[in-house]
Amino acid sequence: MDLGARERQIMTFIYRKGQATAAEVMEGISNPPSYSGVRAMLRILEEKGYLSHKKEGARYIYMPTLSPDEAGKSAINYTVKNFFNGSAERVVAALLDVKGDELSEQDLDRLASLIEQAKKQEED
Repeated sequence: MDLGARERQIMTFIYRKGQATAAEVMEGISNPPSYSGVRAMLRILEEKGYLSHKKEGARYIYMPTLSPDEAGKSAINYTVKNFFNGSAERVVAALLDVKGDELSEQDLDRLASLIEQAKKQEED
């Protein structure tokens, strides 16, 4: 997901609400740009394929084109590609190196289970 910080902020708000008008986005995000700036960003997000809109009277109501799960996978793929040179191993190593958010034994067991599932899929 190749989005700037403000675009991510708008998308997060719209995902949380499900759909929103430009006025609702302005009210719902911190330090919003001008109304015309919000409308321009919504139009850009629509051109990039992240949003679509429907018209109700004089209002445009924007909604995401991807589910939150699909958008999350897209964002992760972007992060892996651009910050970890496409290496899932480096991502997992970075996650396991997190000091402030210690992983519980249950978290580690779940990760080990996912790794085992991936190994079995590769064998098939």
